[in-house]
Amino acid sequence: MAKSAVRVLITGASSGIGRALALAYAREGASLVLLGRDAERLEAAARACLADGAEEAETHVADVRDREAMARIVQSAHEQRAIDILVANAGVATGLSPGQLLETPEAVRAMLKINVEGVFNTVEPAILSMCARKSGKIAIVGSMAGVRALPHSPAYCAAKACVHMWADSLRAQLAAHGVHVALIVPGYVKTPMSARTIVKTPFSARAKETSASAGAESWQPGALSDAEAARIIKDGLERRRNVIAFPRYMYWAMRLFSLLPAALVDGVMRQFPAEVPETPEREIS
Repeated sequence: MAKSAVRVLITGASSGIGRALALAYAREGASLVLLGRDAERLEAAARACLADGAEEAETHVADVRDREAMARIVQSAHEQRAIDILVANAGVATGLSPGQLLETPEAVRAMLKINVEGVFNTVEPAILSMCARKSGKIAIVGSMAGVRALPHSPAYCAAKACVHMWADSLRAQLAAHGVHVALIVPGYVKTPMSARTIVKTPFSARAKETSASAGAESWQPGALSDAEAARIIKDGLERRRNVIAFPRYMYWAMRLFSLLPAALVDGVMRQFPAEVPETPEREIS
C-alpha cells in the first residue's frame, strides 16, 4: 500500500520561512494547507508548490488574530484529512530606532495580538484532534530574541519569550499523548521582514550616525536564506528535535548571555545600534 502524503498546515505561508517550508514539503508530494493575509502572494505560493510536486495546496486568506476563523479553518482542514504537521509561523516585528525611547502602544498591541494570540489561535484548535489520534507534530516559530532580550525590540522580545515558554509547556504536556511540540528558534534569515532591520557594529564608520538609513548595509551574523532555514526546520521536525535553533553558535551565545550579569550584557548590546521599523499593524476589533 502506497504511503499517504504528509498533511502540513502552515501560517504565514505567502512569504519568507513559511513559503520556503511549504515548497520544501511540496517537493515530497505533501498535502498542504496554506494560510496568509495577502491573497495574491498566497495563491502564487500555492501555484509554486503545485509546480514543485505538492499533492494539493489548499489556501485560506486569514488573519491569525481572528480566533473563531482560525478555529474553523484548522478544524475543517483536519476533518477533511488529519493534519500531521502544524506550523505556527505567522508573525511581525516591531522595535525602536536610535534615540527612540517608547514604542508606539498601538503597534505593540497589534504585534502582541499577532505574535502571541495568533500562535495560540493556530495551535489550540489542533491539540484535541492530534491527542485523540495520538499523532502529530506542532512547530512554533520563536526567535533568538526570545532567548535573551535585545534593547531595540522590547515588545517583540517579550512576545517571543512568551511563545517560547508556551511551547516548552505544551511539549511536556502533550508528549504523553503522542504529540510532538518543537520550538523553532531562528537567527537572521534573509526575508523581507529581516531586510528592514538595520544593525551596525561599533567598528563601522556609519555606527556614529544617529539613525540608520534605509539603504545601509546591516550586520546580520550567520544570516541564512529562507530555503536553508526551511531545510533545517524540516530536518529537525523529522528528527523530532525539541528545539530547532540556527545557527547553533548564536543560540548558545544567547543562552550564555542570559546567564551573565545583565549590566555587562546590556552594555555590550548598546554598542550595536539598531533600527527596527515599527510595524504598520494596528489592533483590530
